[in-house]
Amino acid sequence: MAVHEHPHRSHGFHLPALRRNRTASATAEVVQPAAYALASLRLLTGFVFLWAFLDKTFGFGYATQSGNGWIDGGSPTEGFLSRVAVGPMESTFHDWAGDAWADWLFMLGLLGIGLALIAGIGLRLAAVAGTAMMALMWIAEWPPAKHLSDGTPSMSTNPFVDYHLIYAIVLIALAATGAGAVWGLGKAWAKLPFVSRNPWLR
Repeated sequence: MAVHEHPHRSHGFHLPALRRNRTASATAEVVQPAAYALASLRLLTGFVFLWAFLDKTFGFGYATQSGNGWIDGGSPTEGFLSRVAVGPMESTFHDWAGDAWADWLFMLGLLGIGLALIAGIGLRLAAVAGTAMMALMWIAEWPPAKHLSDGTPSMSTNPFVDYHLIYAIVLIALAATGAGAVWGLGKAWAKLPFVSRNPWLR
């Protein structure tokens, strides 16, 4: 039986390339929405921190009542830290409540993290600072406790996970994925000479 050459067989060799192109295209379609989702998450998280700074500074009447803002002589830390009623650092937080250094450190942290996230720059520093802040606030609320120091129920809804841990993981994820490149100044920031020489500033 004769074996015939079929000219059209050569077209079959293009199929894998075609499949690769389709796969690459599909991957690009998946990556792009993911990048936009991360950028949205970055901006929203940045607004959470920035708004907390603004409200505590000017007393817009949300968490901080009008006339109780930082510029009016109010303390951004006194209310929260003085009401800590559980956990291993309860007395320490009471000692820190209202101290000028605690107020400045807390407010600069909120402002710096908020601006970094909104601008999409310095996300690694923001992640470190934000994680430290969230860890301290987690300790202040101490979710593992079923009861407060006075014996009343703590009303904790989970023995470990609360929104402070979620925020910390979000900050770490945003820094790890370079989420400042979309809708942010992350790419331009990374190209600056001093940032290129010091990657921890990205």
